[in-house]
Amino acid sequence: MKWKTAALAAVAVATLASTPALAGNDNDEYQFELVSSAAFLPHAHGRVNIESVGPVEIMSVTVWGLPPNTDFDFFVIQVPKAPFGLSWYQGDIETNRFGVGFERFVGRFNIETFIVAPGSAPAPTPHTDKPFPDASSNLATAPVHTYHLGLWFNSPKDAEKAGGKPNVVTPFNGEHNAGVQVLNTSNFPDLQGPLSHVKPTP
Repeated sequence: MKWKTAALAAVAVATLASTPALAGNDNDEYQFELVSSAAFLPHAHGRVNIESVGPVEIMSVTVWGLPPNTDFDFFVIQVPKAPFGLSWYQGDIETNRFGVGFERFVGRFNIETFIVAPGSAPAPTPHTDKPFPDASSNLATAPVHTYHLGLWFNSPKDAEKAGGKPNVVTPFNGEHNAGVQVLNTSNFPDLQGPLSHVKPTP
């Protein structure tokens, strides 16, 4: 077990060393940490680097201390912990055999990130199975800013295998049958998530 721990640490350090280091956060780049939200994985951690390049931001996400060879789902969310609020599916992160993962996302990840629904409208329902079937229409809402990030197990079985409670299913993957959250940005206040610190460049 000691060699596995040493290998994990070495790979994590090497991965982080390859992530662009910042002398300090500025208007073009912003870096922050993801912290564990799963008590059974206290050493899970992550680092996010956001680079603003005018019309979009490039968000690079590195995670480590996670189960090896496992799929996870990454979301932009309203608040870091339950009930999470409005949430936006960004994509997937898969760990390697050392429990380290990396992915890059391109979109709007700054103080202007929001969800709005001026009115209710019909919505497609490709997923009708329980426990989280699709809504057939949306609720109207004024603009709601989504400044936090969260990472979920893609599979409840993977979460249980890692030490989590059995049969806990959440809607946080493409089929709405994900496992529990494992990383989030609760190191920031609920109403001042890290994306609120990123300013878009002209």
